[in-house]
Order: sequence, then structure tokens, then C-alpha cells
Amino acid sequence: MSTPELGLPMAVAAPDLPARVRIYEVGARDGLQNEKATVPTEVKAEFIRRLADSGLTTIEATSFVHPKWVPQLADAEQLFPLVSDLGRSSGVHLPVLVPNERGLDRALALGARHVALFASATESFAKANLNRTVDESLAMFEPVVSRAKADKLHVRSYISMCFGDPWEGPVPIHQVVRVCKALRDMGCDELSLGDTIGVATPGHVQNLLAELNEEGVPTSALGVHFHDTYGQALANTLAALQHGVTTVDASAGGLGGCPYAKSATGNLATEDLVWMLQGLGIDTGVDLARLTATSVWMAERLGRPSPSRTVKALSHKE
Repeated sequence: MSTPELGLPMAVAAPDLPARVRIYEVGARDGLQNEKATVPTEVKAEFIRRLADSGLTTIEATSFVHPKWVPQLADAEQLFPLVSDLGRSSGVHLPVLVPNERGLDRALALGARHVALFASATESFAKANLNRTVDESLAMFEPVVSRAKADKLHVRSYISMCFGDPWEGPVPIHQVVRVCKALRDMGCDELSLGDTIGVATPGHVQNLLAELNEEGVPTSALGVHFHDTYGQALANTLAALQHGVTTVDASAGGLGGCPYAKSATGNLATEDLVWMLQGLGIDTGVDLARLTATSVWMAERLGRPSPSRTVKALSHKE
């Protein structure tokens, strides 16, 4: 008998936490783009549909980055039409990553209504990932955001290396705040604070959030994106929830890392996040059993077990 059938986890609320958390599912994009093997388009589409069936309402579908840089997602034009009906029939948001105006053109041509940019808080990562300085990348994003907002699209921006950089070490909080403010002033609706190499700790998380608030960036515009390299992802998530953050990025089965940050391990597993939130009495709208079954299904197609502890515990797979 699985633990949910026994009524576990027992919901015990903690003070001053949000009643509901929106999970921003990144497994189909951030997860699969880091797989060595290319996953067939039909399998990706089925993965997204199964994620939606589990109750997830925001599922990042793909990326319109040039195939040379992310060959695993070269099928974006073929994939998006296979799942776009989810937005019309089920109200599922299907954001897509767009690196520049050409990427935006491709997304608009397929009817995407939610787009995401990929910025950096550090010069080293901006150079490695975008082949530009931080300021040059912000200048590149400005017309993308302007055009997207003119078309009434929802615009998110990821900010990588918010807590540490593999080349530069610790990242000063004021440096992160500067980039976040620039993106917010540009018109981005939402900012996702990325712990790209998994080095954040709870106090650092809360200090960054507090400084962003002091500089005029509201908590309601912020999401968090933690990697579990040092086992801190859930602790950091709880610190963010205590500050009032209600959007948390996670990846089904713990898929993904970062192709430009070799020390990074996988994203926070969605199942591990849901288990903790259910135990806190926080609503997510996610059916944990269905989500776990989906991650087991995808792990079988990838030919390796899921690293998620919750998936292993609930599926009895080692």
C-alpha cells in the first residue's frame, strides 16, 4: 500500500505560509533539453499531456533557441501544435523559451501566449550562455519584451546565477537586484530567481527577496528555481514560501540541470515539492499519484531511474 493511501503525509500547517502554491513545471523543457539522447516528439507530447492530467496548470513546453545550441528541442515547431489544444480545452498555460526576436517570431507563428527569456546575473554566465555581456543581453531582450507585451503575451524572465557562479563564486545581491529591476522595468510580468548551480542557502534566499522588495520588485512578481546540488532545494523553497513567494519552479522526476554549468545537478523534483506542500496543507491542485506515475513512465523511456526521492518511495523503485 502506498503512503498516500495511508493518508500520508499528514497535513500540519505551519504559520505564515501561502494557502496555495503555483507549480511552474519545467521538466518538458529544462529537463529534456539536458538529456544526451533526443526524446521523440510524440513522447514529449505525451509527457506534457500526462503532466497536465496530473493537475499541473503551467507546463513549459519547449524552447525556440536555435537547434545548434539545444538540439534536443529542435522539434519545437512540430511539438507545440501537438499540445496547444491544452490551453484552449483545459486552461493549461504552455510557456515557451524565446532567446531573441527570431525566437519570438517562431513562437508567435504557432500561437504561443506565454513566453520566457533567459537572462544572467553574472558576466561569465552571460558570455557562456548568451555570448554577450549582461548589458548587451538586456539590450537584446528589450525589443522582445516590447513586442510580446504589445501582443498581450505574458512574459517571464529567468535570471540565472542569482546565488553563485561556477567561474565568479559568490554573486553580490545588489548585482542580482540590478538585473531584476532592469527586466521588471522593461515590462516582464514575472521573474524567476535561479540557483543555477544549487549553492543557495535559506538565509541568502530571504535576504535576496527582501532586497528586491526594498528596491520596488514585489514578491507577487517573483518565482524561485532551485537546483538540489547540495540538497538545499526544499529548504530554500520553504524560506521563499515564508517570505510570501507563491510560484515555485520544479521538474517532474527531478529531470534537468544546466548545460552551461557542469557542476549543477537536477532541478528540484516536482514530486518532492508536492509532498512537502501537501504536508504543510498547501494546495497545489496536483494529484501526486498521477504525477509519480508520469515520472516513472518517462524514466522508463529515458532508460534510467528518476532521482526524485518521492518517486522512488512511492513507486518502490531504486
